[in-house]
Amino acid sequence: MRVQGKMFIGLAVFILASAIVYGYWSKEPTGTTALFVAFGLALMIGFYLAFTARRADTGAQDNEDAEVSDDAGELGFFSPHSWQPLMLGVGASLGFLGIIFGWWLMFFSLPVILFGVYGWVFEYYRGENRTQ
Repeated sequence: MRVQGKMFIGLAVFILASAIVYGYWSKEPTGTTALFVAFGLALMIGFYLAFTARRADTGAQDNEDAEVSDDAGELGFFSPHSWQPLMLGVGASLGFLGIIFGWWLMFFSLPVILFGVYGWVFEYYRGENRTQ
């Protein structure tokens, strides 16, 4: 994670320099603001990765003598299928349609969104403190 943190911090420095030059030459506030926001986001990600690299185990990407096979193995658990993102997408679509056609449509979208969030949080919860 150290390498990724350094990459994002370097990207943040580049975006900051670009934002300063762009803001000085263009005198255009929208693009300058967008570049400064991009600087902040890249810096935030870089700081997070560099900060957590101290606590995490050294990965194969941090070792210069590592082979590709050194990083092989299980990466974590990924859900094979889930209907909850579809439920949240439908709820969000209804919510945005409520902005267009009338705020009354939000009353129908809120239960769909809450049901989707609840289902996603407790998707693998079965019984007392069990997953599977």
